[in-house]
Amino acid sequence: MKAPFSLFLALRYLKPKRTFLSIITLISILGVTLGIMVLIVTISVMTGFRHELQSKILGFEPHIVVQNSSGVLEEWQDVLREVESVRCVVAAAPYVQGPVIAEFGNRRMTPVMRGIDPELEPRITDIAQFIEPGGEFDLSGDNVLVGSAIAAILDIHVGDKITIYAPGNLDTILDAIKEAEKDSKALGQVKKLVMPRDLTVTGIFNSGRYDYDVTFLLVPLHVGQELYGMIEQDVITGIAVKTADAFRVAAVQEQLKAALPPGVVSETWEQRNKTFFDAVAMERNMMFFLLFFIVIVAGFCIMNTLITVIVQKTREIGIMKALGATTWQIIRVFLYQGMVVGFFGNVTGLALGMTLIQYRNEFKDWLGTLLGQEIFPASIYQFSGIPAKVIPHDVAVICLSAFVACSLAALIPAWFAARLDPVKALRQE
Repeated sequence: MKAPFSLFLALRYLKPKRTFLSIITLISILGVTLGIMVLIVTISVMTGFRHELQSKILGFEPHIVVQNSSGVLEEWQDVLREVESVRCVVAAAPYVQGPVIAEFGNRRMTPVMRGIDPELEPRITDIAQFIEPGGEFDLSGDNVLVGSAIAAILDIHVGDKITIYAPGNLDTILDAIKEAEKDSKALGQVKKLVMPRDLTVTGIFNSGRYDYDVTFLLVPLHVGQELYGMIEQDVITGIAVKTADAFRVAAVQEQLKAALPPGVVSETWEQRNKTFFDAVAMERNMMFFLLFFIVIVAGFCIMNTLITVIVQKTREIGIMKALGATTWQIIRVFLYQGMVVGFFGNVTGLALGMTLIQYRNEFKDWLGTLLGQEIFPASIYQFSGIPAKVIPHDVAVICLSAFVACSLAALIPAWFAARLDPVKALRQE
């Protein structure tokens, strides 16, 4: 089949007689390719970061937490029954949480201790699946599960005993210290109040998110209550709740408001991590608009190329108009050039972008070795590797936007070429 008149001329202008492809055309395609490749990689990484963050949060944290506004939940058994009676609540479990001091081998850290019910917790979170080989999910007696980052910092291994200090009786300790300043005999009483707890490490968990692995210690519920002086009153910090759908927790929260007694409030995982997700969404949108300027620059490159072609082909344009070529035929000649450049830029950019996403972590390791530094530190980004998730809708928007930008860039010089006066154009000879 013969190509249409306008498309035939457009391809002839893009492909000179002496070379397969003109250097100017190659540069134009390369500009579009780089813009699309960078956009696809960036948006996919930001989307993957968000989805990975959601996955790690939902694997370690409950969908909803129920707490008393005073910080201590009394008569929690009744509240637990009320929570379990709410529709779409899959499971609920009590917990105790607060900062502690962990000591091992003359090294100390200040992690957050979470006391959990070992029988109910696997129904709430995926913590049992995070235990590294060599350990087990055993929270019977005086046992503890340690985050992998804490274990690395303190050089802790399975079977070691660590000492935990908790400020459960902090007010009493402060009063005793003031008394000891007046009476040296009271110093012994202060020492009795500071009651450390020796716990055996039965497992080291690796959630995949550095923030969790460097922050949390998991202990049995009764140990957490004892460390925080809650065992006698049998009170807890709150109740962890798992719902049927983590992304429809707002409806369950509304039902909980009606079922919970006064003073008891609930908070969803989305509300607790709102700052993270808002920041990721804003960065993702800003990245798209900023990096899209690469495509805009490529569009200006196409426009400059077509303006040069119009100046060089002024006589030929005059001859075509004199032979009866219509305005839209002339417009389509140069419009097709921009569309062809946009099409091949889309194809090559999409191919390179998907390849780079597929081998992103290998490229990161190679670049880190080449530069001699860590490219994606887990301590900052909270992930061991670069996450990525390709959304077909996002890729379609990027490619379509780039194609439209290239076409619009070609439309402006094409319009001026079509408006050339044939008589003046032929005088250029």
